[in-house]
Amino acid sequence: MKPLDPRLLGYARAARAFLMAGALIGLAQTACIVLFAWFLSQVIVRAIDGQSLSELMPMIAALAGVVVARAALLWIAEVTSTRGAARVKSQLRSRVLAAITQLGPGWMAERNATSVATVTGPGLDALDTYFSRYLPQLILTAIATPIVVLVIFLEDWPSALGVVLTLPIIPVFMILIGWATQTVQKKQWRLLNTLSTSFLDVVGGLATLTLFGRAARQAERIRSVTEQYRVQTMKVLRVSFLSGFVLELVSSLAVAVVAVSVGLRLIDGSLGLSVGLFVLLLAPEAFLPLRQVGTQFHAAADGVAAADDVFEILDAASAEQAETMVESAPDRPSAGTLVLTGFGAAYGERPVIGPIDAEFSTGSFTAITGPSGVGKSTLVAALLGFVGHTGVVTLGGRTIEAGVTGRDWISWCGQRPGLLAGSVFENVALGSRAPDRALAARALGVAAADEIELDRMLGVAGAGLSGGQAQRVSIARAVYRALERHSAVLVLDEPSSALDELSESRLIDGLRRLSESRTLTLIVVTHREAVARAADSILSLEPAAMAA
Repeated sequence: MKPLDPRLLGYARAARAFLMAGALIGLAQTACIVLFAWFLSQVIVRAIDGQSLSELMPMIAALAGVVVARAALLWIAEVTSTRGAARVKSQLRSRVLAAITQLGPGWMAERNATSVATVTGPGLDALDTYFSRYLPQLILTAIATPIVVLVIFLEDWPSALGVVLTLPIIPVFMILIGWATQTVQKKQWRLLNTLSTSFLDVVGGLATLTLFGRAARQAERIRSVTEQYRVQTMKVLRVSFLSGFVLELVSSLAVAVVAVSVGLRLIDGSLGLSVGLFVLLLAPEAFLPLRQVGTQFHAAADGVAAADDVFEILDAASAEQAETMVESAPDRPSAGTLVLTGFGAAYGERPVIGPIDAEFSTGSFTAITGPSGVGKSTLVAALLGFVGHTGVVTLGGRTIEAGVTGRDWISWCGQRPGLLAGSVFENVALGSRAPDRALAARALGVAAADEIELDRMLGVAGAGLSGGQAQRVSIARAVYRALERHSAVLVLDEPSSALDELSESRLIDGLRRLSESRTLTLIVVTHREAVARAADSILSLEPAAMAA
């Protein structure tokens, strides 16, 4: 990431307001710096000239006012940066979630879900330092350094020349140290992702690992990765401390050059004490913001690395025209026959299914069958707009366009329940604009899960329900969405894989009654013969049909 990546301004509008506020605060701080040096030098010189305390009081009062104003500006800058960071993180997280939704499961399948979660979680949290420390110093450097150098030039051009000649040394060292920091920081970030992924994998498969006696080995692996992360973190700290020392040394030597020049001219009488003292007080302020930028860059390195990954996700979504995504288009298609013409789908450059032609009539129950890997779930993902497809999809004679039409016309339940901690009612009505208990109870009835109480509390990932119960609750969630949003199509992917014959029969009856009473097009991906027999029609996908 650049010192200030332009993409940040495009993806987070709050960043623009933050930069404008930072510029105004930086300008006021610069004025305080110059006034402080001026008033202090005047108080000292006039005191040496023998002025009394009463004569100096107005100047001292002005100096105290500048000190108070500078302290207030520091507080305002801190508050602004903290609030700005919170707003920017919120906007970036919202954009990332929208981007992941737009890119869909096909994109996520090619990436590590834990890594994405780490980036959007603790990764974006690291932007706090970037906004509260690094960017304010960067803004202050862009404003204060040129103004301070100009003021010095107007008072004493030889001193300004010394500052201008020594000032570039600091950016040179910053660039050299920055390259080294970037290398070790990226390696540390990769190790953090590896550690997060390893830990999640072990927790998820702990029962299996214990059963086969491999838990201790995985614990040792996590211990090893943790040690690598600790070592790499210490390397980053070592580079940070070393860079801070180098920047302090270089800036001190640069100020010393100006001080020696001023001192020699004060001795020979070619420079007045008032000007010399004013210049000596201002010279360190010309170097301080630039030096602080280098120091704070290391503190913000985690956020910078995470922001790079965030921008990669958002850039990928932009390529898929994420800005055109509409959650609920006002002119969405109503109920009607769903027709696929020349329909094909692919993951990247790898074709998975098609081209095929199919028709799903209103109120019909169609089963999609075929061997594993033939592309049944891919067809569903393509209908949802999660996977790119070729051909034309129409509903009731109107063309369905991914990312434009919206998704209210279709409701879906995948193979995994995807339940959350909370009540059954909260899970069934997830995403509802106005949760309705009566509608949720009806959805549970359709899903053959009416024996499950709406107020029953579930743990993480739906803990507290059996596999079959969790599956039926997730089906009820899809049914609830279809009823609430008047969806024209309901798609279920292997809805009875965890059910016994009786529950499966009840589920089929409930779904058939729903499709007939609501003129709902029901599409079920299944390997179960009972479901296929109950369907009005069967769309059988065969490996031979998988043409490029």
